[in-house]
Amino acid sequence: MREEENKRSSQSSSVKRFFKKRWVFPAIYIASAAIILTGVLWYQASSSNTDKYDYKSTDLAGKKDQTPAVEVNKPFENFKMPVDKATEAVVKTKFYDFQGKAEDQESALVFYNNTYQQNTGIDLALKNGETFDVTASLSGTVKRVEEDATLGNVIEIEHDNGIVTQYQSVKDIKVTVGEQVKQGHVLAKAGQSLFNEKAGTHVHFEIRKDGVAVNPTSYFDKPLSSLQENTESTEMPKKKQEEQKIDDPASDTEDESTNSTDNQNS
Repeated sequence: MREEENKRSSQSSSVKRFFKKRWVFPAIYIASAAIILTGVLWYQASSSNTDKYDYKSTDLAGKKDQTPAVEVNKPFENFKMPVDKATEAVVKTKFYDFQGKAEDQESALVFYNNTYQQNTGIDLALKNGETFDVTASLSGTVKRVEEDATLGNVIEIEHDNGIVTQYQSVKDIKVTVGEQVKQGHVLAKAGQSLFNEKAGTHVHFEIRKDGVAVNPTSYFDKPLSSLQENTESTEMPKKKQEEQKIDDPASDTEDESTNSTDNQNS
């Protein structure tokens, strides 16, 4: 019994001597602080792990939200001359401007079927008179592709807000109705027309807003919005709009047949 008591007393005295050392308590404090800090960091790391939650994020690729993103910095297109070699192109016949000068109006008349017609677009040709690639002035949807011997075939492309571009006097057409085309896309080759034989090999180009032709040269290198906002250029007296109609000379034939029918009925 005495031996056991002596062992216990010696052990307790050793523990007391151990705790009396100066470095013991600071070491214990440091170790405790390290354990507590480690526990806090582990808890924060585990709580920030979102992989175990099924979040329906809408800003990450591959999630369920398939709403198409809008390209904020998408550049706006400007009207471009519908000629592959724009620097070599010349205007053979100008647009007939009702507010223009008399001499300009005279140069914008086309003589066809023994009458003078106001040109509702511009006729572009190369200086050397050779054929060339006719390109899309703006991106859009092909709405009309029509063979027409008088006008030299017609391609019409639809854009936003009632704006269309029209290409006449073309051959070797490379697009079809319903096709989406980008700006600069080759549509056809420049050809000739019976309506304006004097222009030779050329393309007749029109820009129309709500069915009314506007001067294309006023909008080259300008955005589509400039025509959308400029409503004054498309507002024309009704009589002037009727005078400006030269879409299809075949309409003259229809008028003549209508008149002959009326005369027979009378």
